[in-house]
Amino acid sequence: MTIPTSAVPSRTAPSMALFWGCFIALITTSFAFVTRAFLVNDPALWPSEFGLDKVQAQVLFGAGVWPFAISIILFSLVIDKIGYRTAMVFSFLCYAVYAALALGAYGVIHPNGGAPTGEALVEARARAFQMLYWGSVILGLGNGTVEAFINPVVATMFNRDKTKWLNILHAGWPGGLALGGVITIVLGSRVTDDWRILLYVLAIPALVYLVMLIKARFPLNERVASGTSYREMLAEFGVLGAAIAGYLVIKQLGEVFGWSDVVVFGLLAVLLVGYWLYCRSLGRGLIVLLCLLMVPLATTELGTDAAITGIMEEPLTQAGFSPLWVLIYTSLIMVVLRFFAGPIVRALSPLGLLAVSAGLAIVGLFLLSRSAGLFAIFAAATLYGLGKTFFWPTTLGVVSEQSPKGGALTLNAIAGIGMLTAGVIGGPMIGEFQERAARIEITEQLPGVYEQVSREDHYVLGSYTAVDADKVAMLPAETAGRVTVIAKEARQHALATVTIFPGIMLVAYLGLIFWFKSRGGYRPVNLHVGH
Repeated sequence: MTIPTSAVPSRTAPSMALFWGCFIALITTSFAFVTRAFLVNDPALWPSEFGLDKVQAQVLFGAGVWPFAISIILFSLVIDKIGYRTAMVFSFLCYAVYAALALGAYGVIHPNGGAPTGEALVEARARAFQMLYWGSVILGLGNGTVEAFINPVVATMFNRDKTKWLNILHAGWPGGLALGGVITIVLGSRVTDDWRILLYVLAIPALVYLVMLIKARFPLNERVASGTSYREMLAEFGVLGAAIAGYLVIKQLGEVFGWSDVVVFGLLAVLLVGYWLYCRSLGRGLIVLLCLLMVPLATTELGTDAAITGIMEEPLTQAGFSPLWVLIYTSLIMVVLRFFAGPIVRALSPLGLLAVSAGLAIVGLFLLSRSAGLFAIFAAATLYGLGKTFFWPTTLGVVSEQSPKGGALTLNAIAGIGMLTAGVIGGPMIGEFQERAARIEITEQLPGVYEQVSREDHYVLGSYTAVDADKVAMLPAETAGRVTVIAKEARQHALATVTIFPGIMLVAYLGLIFWFKSRGGYRPVNLHVGH
């Protein structure tokens, strides 16, 4: 696909080789995500090889996710000082270390081609798990570092058309997911025979972006080129922005390392006092609002993925298709639309596009909550996919266009807040919505049964009750079947409740549109960097 070079008022046209190198780097992160999800969740792969139970498998999966969000925020504080090339090389080294540790874990289980048994096998699996865990953490750091450098690089190169090009750049994420899904389907039993082949697949895009970018001439960030100081960058984000990002980062680390709330809020207080003493700013109001809007945005876009995939997988499986086609289908929608975001942005404006996207997401989620049958479900999912496609990159575009003084910090911190929100708050909150709906329906249709099959648990926003599959299995077969069906339908219907999140976004975007209109219309802020 040929994409015309953006007309940037500069003596030097943007380097398309640099852009495509960043694009392939993002594909590498999605390759890493989808291959690890496959390795962790397929019972025939890592769970079988390393004797993982469900909890251990999810611990490994989570270990590759939370460092992503943390590294993108922390690197944004120093990336202008250490340089984009240094960050790029660091990200590649993270992939290499992850691959080495994963291959090392394989070697522990298969020493000299053999296979330990009994107590030796237990010890070997314990050692292998530690290697996989820390390899996953390092991989997550690498993924976050990729986003930490590609976002400001592309925003700087195309500083007169940021929203368009950030959308095209972020077509790399769903593009990598779709390509990874197709490769996994094509490889088929070869992956089951030797899962290491997925590591070799990951190595391909990683080596390509290293070769493309190792000698590339990275641009000087427009914030730095304009003479905007580091203190001014921090002031743009402000204490309020730091409070949102800092809480999510420290809370996530607290979940990992078992910190109490006293420790979490104590560390947050120290961070905010230091931040205030240095920059003396609450932050720019628009940026703080966009930080807050990342909570419903990430919940809508990422938090619903598991629930929607579950709804779509069952009719696909019954029709004889691989469940991976769900991922491929939804990802391809996003790829195509993001590549052609330019004309849509020009027609609607970035905020207009976000408002339309929120409206489509509301309708799509509501229809998904009531749809039955393969065609109806895919039609509703398509409508929802049209809505969520532009949320993330267009928000990055608005931040970069309206807060160029914030440089890499505001651009990357917004993305980090979104990733952390999805994991810490969004996904669990949607799960709680679904379990609450299941409780209400089971209680109404089968009085007295819910108390027999429920368990109490806790998450970041408090306690909740959930249906326990083990307890359901102990019921008489007919009752157990009814409980399962009622719970499944109730969880699907709960997606209607989730529309509150895009509803909040729609109101906010309409408010921003009217606010900008009262000030003469939406216009990007330019720092008038000399060329």
